[in-house]
Formats: sequence, C-alpha cells, structure tokens
Amino acid sequence: MAKVQTVTGPCDSSELGTTLVHEHLKIGFPGWEMDGLAPTYTREEVRVRAIDKLQELQGHGVATYLDPCPVDLGRDVEFMAEVAQRSGMRVICATGAYKEDQGLTYTFAALPMEEIRDIYIKELTEGVGDTGIRAGLVKVATGSPTISPYELKLLTAGGMAAAEVGCPVLTHTDDACCGQEQLQILIDAGVPAHRIMVGHSDGRSDHAYHRSLADAGAYLGFDRFGIHTIIPDEERIKSVMAMVQAGYRRSIFLSHDSICTWLGRPIIDGKVFPAGIVERLAPDWNATHLFKRILPEMRNQGLTEEDERVIFEENPRRYFEGEVAPNR
Repeated sequence: MAKVQTVTGPCDSSELGTTLVHEHLKIGFPGWEMDGLAPTYTREEVRVRAIDKLQELQGHGVATYLDPCPVDLGRDVEFMAEVAQRSGMRVICATGAYKEDQGLTYTFAALPMEEIRDIYIKELTEGVGDTGIRAGLVKVATGSPTISPYELKLLTAGGMAAAEVGCPVLTHTDDACCGQEQLQILIDAGVPAHRIMVGHSDGRSDHAYHRSLADAGAYLGFDRFGIHTIIPDEERIKSVMAMVQAGYRRSIFLSHDSICTWLGRPIIDGKVFPAGIVERLAPDWNATHLFKRILPEMRNQGLTEEDERVIFEENPRRYFEGEVAPNR
C-alpha cells in the first residue's frame, strides 16, 4: 500500500477504486485569455457542470478521476479541489508542461533542466504555488514525428523529478508516435518502466507497437475513446481486445481524454472552432462514454468482469504503488 496525493489530501492506494486515468475538468490552450470573441462563463457555471459530470460518473462506480492537465493548459488546482470536495469524487492532478507546438515554452526554454526538475519536485512534495495542493504524478508530452530538443529537456526533467519523489509518469503522444523513445528517455532518467503510462497509445491500430511497450514493462493508455476523428472507436475496441486476448490486461488503462469545459474557443490543429462545436461534432467524447457504449460492446466480445476489475482498479493501484505486474 502507498499514499497517493489527491487535490484534497493523501489517500491509500487501496482506496482508489475504479479509476479514469486521463480526463480534464478544464482545458485552455496558451493565450485563451486573449480571445475576446470567446463566450464568457462564470466560475459557478463551470463548477456546477464539473460537479454534475463527476457525480454522474460516480453513478457508474467511478471513485477516482485523474486530471493530468499540464501547467500551461489552464491547470487550476484550487478549482479541482473545490469540485472534488463538493462532488465527493477523488481527483488527482499533475505537474508538468505540454508539448512544444501547443504549450507555453518561453520560460521553460530559458530555465536550466535542473530548475525545471526542482519546480516539479516542489509541486509534488510541497504543493502548487502557495495552495498546499500537491500533484500526484508527472505529465510529459511530445509531438510528432520526432521529439524536439525542448521536449527532450522536459521529459528528462520530469523523469528526474519522478525518480527522486517516487511517483508515476503519464505521457502524451501524438499519433501514437515516439512512445518507445519516451519510455527510454524516462528510464534513463531513473523511472522504472512500470511507473510509466504511455498515453494515447490508441492513436493507431498497431498491435506490435502496443505489445512492444507492454513487453518493456510500461502501461498503455487507450485513453481517447469517443474521438472518432482520430481513429474510430471500433478500432480502439479491436486493439484493447487484442491486448486482453494476448494476456496483456495488466498493462492497459482505458479513458477518454474528455474536456468538461473549454477555456476560450477550442483550437484544434491550428483551426479555431465556435464554442459548442466540439460537442456537436464529437457527441461521444465525454467521460461516461466507456460505461454507456464501449464496455457493453467489449463484453459482447468477451471482456469479463475480472478483466474490467484488473483494468480499472488493480492497474491504477499498482501504477501508483510501484508494484510490478505479475506475469501474464
């Protein structure tokens, strides 16, 4: 058993229960505050929306909600804590910064890698700013098709911080690209493979790629269910079932990367979208989609109750405890 830092204080790893490992209460790309044409919103409106969504998830048995929003995409740990307290959901936040092409790079590009490491360590051990709210893990991110020098710097700093504190690392990949490179950089920085989750591994249907990460000891995030524009959910289901049937259920996580509220107007691949358009174009992209539509189909294809328990309960517990998965 280990202590896991949540935005409302530490809990025992045994208390995590059913966990969604990659969802967002709020996201705002750098400069969202500058968009004077974006619709305004009140903090109360956003708070009510977030609480309603978390309580809906509780109705599906979810006990823990991991929001790995990086510091430069509108992270608001005090908001997370307030929503967690009012909803009763356990919420975990992250330290770390986003990939170069969509992040806020000016300051971290100038700071030495060791100082970025120390910033992350401070947020993990003392708290974010003067809030006293501690991050529970490190978030790192890379673009495609290669890892830039800036991203390498932040990957290494994040790995060094996680290794010193003894916490997990969650990654962002584009197009399920560079996962193996991320893994090696983090391992070289001192993070054991079983403390690493390679995120968005469902960005392509490539069973050999998926198995290579699992065989190296890492976890894979099949964590963008509902985003059909990247890859159809039918392909994601095939990938997950292929891993389960090959004996890799102890190596995978399922989630959505959903966004409860966009700060400013959504900007995707450099294009500005009207407010509300994402919900119309991607109606399945929400944090209950797995429970309403995906898991029933997976059960039809042979997913068992024990498979679900391992994926949603046992794997998050081991990830945070640092326990190596037993052999398949």
